[in-house]
Amino acid sequence: MDMRRLPTYAFGLLFFLASWTAAATTSSWPDPARSIQTLVPSQAGSGVGNTIARVITEALSEELGNRIVLQNFSSSTSFSGMLTNLESNTDGYTLLFATVETLIIEPGLHRTPAFQPLESFVPIGLVAEIPHIIVVNNNLPAQSVGELTDHIGKYPGMVHFGSSGNGSALHLAGEAYMSATGTNMVHVPYSAAEPATNNLVSGDIQVMFPVLSGVLNYIRTDRLRALAVMSSARSPALPEVATLAEVGYPNVLATKWYALLAPRGTPREIIDRYNDALNSVLSSETLQERLLEAGATPLGGSPEHLARFLAQETARWERVIGEAHLQPR
Repeated sequence: MDMRRLPTYAFGLLFFLASWTAAATTSSWPDPARSIQTLVPSQAGSGVGNTIARVITEALSEELGNRIVLQNFSSSTSFSGMLTNLESNTDGYTLLFATVETLIIEPGLHRTPAFQPLESFVPIGLVAEIPHIIVVNNNLPAQSVGELTDHIGKYPGMVHFGSSGNGSALHLAGEAYMSATGTNMVHVPYSAAEPATNNLVSGDIQVMFPVLSGVLNYIRTDRLRALAVMSSARSPALPEVATLAEVGYPNVLATKWYALLAPRGTPREIIDRYNDALNSVLSSETLQERLLEAGATPLGGSPEHLARFLAQETARWERVIGEAHLQPR
């Protein structure tokens, strides 16, 4: 053999072996004897996000024939620590059940992020979304978004809005509204959404921009007044409440969405099989009803659709963070 051709020959052999190994892996995937690990950004057993993750993964487990195990994490710090060996998890048995906070907001608030999820994961598909909603204390003299905007304009710095913390999605939703309307409210950060909601009901604060699922019962029992949802379409959970687009603010959007992703390097054939399975379970009327009970609208779509959506959402929230002059953490 001509020794000068050895590097080319060796490269070709390695490429063949790699291709053969990948083909063998995908053709036998999924192995019913193996479980699928799904990373979920919420505390185990609590919250609507954990509920939706469990509903979706139970349906996917039945569709694929594999046991799916949820691995919960509650902060971006613990998230990055769980993924130190991410490069070795590209065989189709690791998933990320992500939210807008995990993928976009938290990385956008860090000057030098230790971990950039969108660089380490590839899209499978959108799962569902829950809109943020503008709610006010019943004693506030505002029956519509227009009246709220006028009231804040008359009393600048006197109206207080609550959130689940500085830089939280609830905070940024309020900042987006103020930027679009040219209004000014005092932000009151709480440690979580629940105590903020309690203070909104009691009148200690006057306005909030929470996720619909967290205040749905308060609205239905007339303890809070809903003015508008911050999604592009009305929520099936509260169809009588208009969108911000309907009242003149089409560019102010804030939803808590959930998406399924896999580690970068996962074979495309496996990504497509996950996508097919996801869209199949989302078409189930029973599963749709369970999501709607949680205030969530089922979505679905292709990996390419999710990729475009992520780019749009990244640009949207980067603009909101910049306009709010929030200091990176």
